[in-house]
Amino acid sequence: MKITDIKCAVIASSPVIRITTDEGITGWSQIETPKPYLQPIVMQLKSWLVGQDPVNVERVVKRIRVRGGFKPWGAAVSAIETALWDIAGKAANVPVYRLLGGKVRDQVRTYRTLYHHEAGVGHTPEDYVRWAEYGKALPEGFTMFKLPTSFHSSMVSDMEGFHYGAVQKDAPFPYPHKGLISQLGFEHLVACVTAAKETLGKGIGLAVDAGPGYLAHDALRFAKAMEPLHLLWVEDMITGDYSPFVNPDVFREVTRATTTPIHTGEQIYLRQNFKALIESHAVNVVGPDPCDCGGIAELKWIAEYADLHGIAIAPHGTANGILGLAALIQVCATLPDNFIAFEFPARFESFWYDITEGFDGVPVKNGMIDVPDRPGLGVNLIPEAARKYLSEEDADFFD
Repeated sequence: MKITDIKCAVIASSPVIRITTDEGITGWSQIETPKPYLQPIVMQLKSWLVGQDPVNVERVVKRIRVRGGFKPWGAAVSAIETALWDIAGKAANVPVYRLLGGKVRDQVRTYRTLYHHEAGVGHTPEDYVRWAEYGKALPEGFTMFKLPTSFHSSMVSDMEGFHYGAVQKDAPFPYPHKGLISQLGFEHLVACVTAAKETLGKGIGLAVDAGPGYLAHDALRFAKAMEPLHLLWVEDMITGDYSPFVNPDVFREVTRATTTPIHTGEQIYLRQNFKALIESHAVNVVGPDPCDCGGIAELKWIAEYADLHGIAIAPHGTANGILGLAALIQVCATLPDNFIAFEFPARFESFWYDITEGFDGVPVKNGMIDVPDRPGLGVNLIPEAARKYLSEEDADFFD
């Protein structure tokens, strides 16, 4: 089998990749929303792919892996890797999980990141109660939630005097704020998170996405204040998201001094850049994203290595869309028992269920998803339904 073409179209701000072969098998994947600017990056890799045998996934990806980098640039390589696995599974007429060593579990647990604007609330303790009530009422019955707060939210700008840094308006990158948190801001933050957790109750787990932006001593102060709440983890306090570096030594100083689990990893590209983080036990939980870390096989390798070191994994997937959801299900079915849950990519438009085949509506029930046995990733785009969402520039995507 040979790759004959690769195309990338933007649908609702999300680049979708289509790899075709001379045997009529098509591989699909998707880059995290909103990264439409990566469309030309994907197409720059085309010449390295056409003519290659797609079922030799590792051999093909080695040709382009050096051209990726920390979030967002590794997304192009990661999505291509995922589409190759889709082809390999379809060629063998088996789900991708079988090619990754077989499934460990028949259902995978997913957690829901719930943003304040979704619940229509702000950043007071009363708002955080309403946030938790909104989450508990969701029909999917999620058993875990992640709460964006402090530097990973508008709390920084909504609350005057939250920290001693300048509040940056119209910053050209996500989550730009950093600095010493004031006593007023700190006590307000603790009150808000406490209100959310107490409302959720002991039967629903709560993770907190808090940064990046913390100074190390504030990160430790907050983690220790959270110890009575039995949080799932606190995420990305020091670096994370679009940070182009890891700082495992700083994370380690915090992790060693608290019983609150510390988490990072969504911005990290390739196993080599998880090495120091894992080997030094700098965190308790890693959270690679298959659409950013190098692909689904790369994520599995990271999970296995973390497991050897007693570190848990909770893969990131906040906005990968329905094809990203399919990839997360397949790889998470194969992960060792250090797997906690993966982040449900909730922030995609409902029409994705209409333009794809594979899911009969939202697949989450009681916070769990059944692992499908359909070939490949188990999801395909329906060209006739999806064409109307293409721009004029991408009109030939399905041709």
